[in-house]
Amino acid sequence: MPDHTQRFTGRAEDYDRYRQRYPTDGILDRLRNWCGLTPAWRVADIGAGTGMLAEIFLANGNPVVAIEPNEDMRRYMQTRLAPTHMQAGQLRVIDATAESTTLPEGSVELVGVGRALHWFDRDRAAAEFRRILVPGGWVAVIALDRTRSSEDLGLQAQLKAFEQLLANSGTDYAQVSGGYRTYESMGEWFSGQIHQAQIHSTRELDWETFRGHTLSLSTAPRVDSPNFSEFESAMRRYFDAHSRDGILTIPVTCWITAARFAADQSCGAGARS
Repeated sequence: MPDHTQRFTGRAEDYDRYRQRYPTDGILDRLRNWCGLTPAWRVADIGAGTGMLAEIFLANGNPVVAIEPNEDMRRYMQTRLAPTHMQAGQLRVIDATAESTTLPEGSVELVGVGRALHWFDRDRAAAEFRRILVPGGWVAVIALDRTRSSEDLGLQAQLKAFEQLLANSGTDYAQVSGGYRTYESMGEWFSGQIHQAQIHSTRELDWETFRGHTLSLSTAPRVDSPNFSEFESAMRRYFDAHSRDGILTIPVTCWITAARFAADQSCGAGARS
């Protein structure tokens, strides 16, 4: 399958500055209730990016090992989190992949995955998760993104227009967009115990934040791309058409899944979408 590890090269600053943070309390409360999460659990954050999911577990007191293959994202995470957590020995950052983490067998109680699961080779990643988890360990998959559909006709038009913006002026959105539906079908991955919840909210973006957020997407042209000016103009037209008084309001969903692999379950159940 394609190598997606370099998709965010050059995007780390925009990613960390403009992407929405996870709802810490809403996630931790559920993981404590569902899984019995305690600060003593060792956590592997797979596809850690700039460390947004790792921050949640660090705030809970957990020792975290962050697995991130992209040098830019890894370096940004180290710079931002090092002064507090790395020097205290609470955080380790490793250059590795979801399919080959380099971690010892049975070394963590919980595997956490943020907005990255759709880039993994599902079968190989599932096998690796099972290998590094202690018996009965948990996988927590957390995704936070714009809501994809709405019964409100006006909002439907707004959401569809953004999809068209990415498809028409972006890079390879049509080829990779199907993978984002992974978070809506997590039951296909696990045949063991599973808990799921969604947290719905809205986000208000001014032009700078909307621009930075959109440029952090892996399907947006880079600023040195020949079609960047066209893409930026399309972003501006979209923002002007759907914002009110300089603010674009978008619906947001946080998908939370915590699951265990069944004792007799083999690797990932089905092909990657």
